[in-house]
Amino acid sequence: MSYPPPPGYPPRYPAGYPASRPTNAWAVAALVCAFLFAPLGIVFGHVSLSQIKRTGEDGRGLAIAGLVIGYVMTALTVIVVVFGMLFLITVADSLNRVRTDDGSTRMTAAPGPADQLPPFVAPKNLGANCQYPKTDTPAATPVTPPRSGRVPTDPAQVSASVSTNQGNIGLQLDNGTSPCTVNNFASLAQQGFFDNTTCHRLTTARAMKVLQCGDPTGTGTGGPGYRFPNEYPSSQYRLSDPGLRRPVVYPRGTLAMANTGPGTNGSQFLLVYGDTQLPPTYTVFGRIDDTGLATLDKIAARGVAGGGDDGEPAAEVKITSARLD
Repeated sequence: MSYPPPPGYPPRYPAGYPASRPTNAWAVAALVCAFLFAPLGIVFGHVSLSQIKRTGEDGRGLAIAGLVIGYVMTALTVIVVVFGMLFLITVADSLNRVRTDDGSTRMTAAPGPADQLPPFVAPKNLGANCQYPKTDTPAATPVTPPRSGRVPTDPAQVSASVSTNQGNIGLQLDNGTSPCTVNNFASLAQQGFFDNTTCHRLTTARAMKVLQCGDPTGTGTGGPGYRFPNEYPSSQYRLSDPGLRRPVVYPRGTLAMANTGPGTNGSQFLLVYGDTQLPPTYTVFGRIDDTGLATLDKIAARGVAGGGDDGEPAAEVKITSARLD
C-alpha cells in the first residue's frame, strides 16, 4: 500500500526521474544562422540567452556556440571585405593612372629624373594594317574615319599648319615613325574636324608643359567616334615591360596624341612647349616648329584661367583651321 508523501515533501515523479527541460528554439536557430548569416546568429544568440535565463530551458551551450561562431564569421567577413576593397582600389588606380573621371588625359607625372624617349626602331609591320574601329561614344562632329589597312610611310615627313587666334603653329608630322597616327591627323584636318575648335587644357607644372587640343566639345571628352592603337614610343616596348609605366621626357617641341589608356587614341593631341614627363604611352607623331613654339610660349605666359597649373587657358585658343601644307 502506498501513502501520499508527508506534507512539505516534493511530489514523486512517475518513473523516478526528473522531467527533461525543453531546448530553447532560439538557441538552435542561433547556431544554424551563425554559419548561414553570422549577424543573425548573433542576434538569435542574445535572444536565446535572455529567454533561457528567464525560463530555465536548455540550450545555453548552443546559444553561446552560436554567438562565438557568429562573431568570428562576422569578423572574418569584415576583414575579407576590407582587403578586397583595398585590392580593387589598387587595381583601379593602376588601370586609371593616366585617366581622369571625365575620360580626358590626366597628366600628373611627378618631377624628378626620367629617361629619354627610346631610339626608334621600325617595327616589321609599320603602317601595314592601320585600324580605326568605332567607339561607343559618337563623334563630337560628323566625320568619316580614315582609310584602314596599309598606309604609306613615304615621305617620312609631312608638313602641316594649325592656324589659331593666337598665332600660327607649324608642324612636321612623322609619317615614317607613326604612320597610322599621321594618317588619322591628316584625315581629320582635311575634313575640317579641327576648324573652329578650342584648345581646352593648358598645363604649366614644372614637369608638365602642354597645350591640349582636338576636342570639338571643348570639354576634354569629345572625339571622332573611333579609336586606334598606340605607335612610337609604345611600339619600342613589350606589353609586359614595366618601362611602360615609368615616365620619360617628351622634349619641348613634341607633338603627341592624348588618350585615356592604351589603344584609345582619337582626335585630341598634345602640343608640348616645355620638357614634359609622361609614361611612354602617348604616341609621338611630329614636331612643332619655332614659330609654333613662340605662339605656345605666348599662350603659356598668360597662364591657366583662375590660377593653378592645369585647366582652361586664360587666353582663349581657337583653332581656325588645320591643314596639310
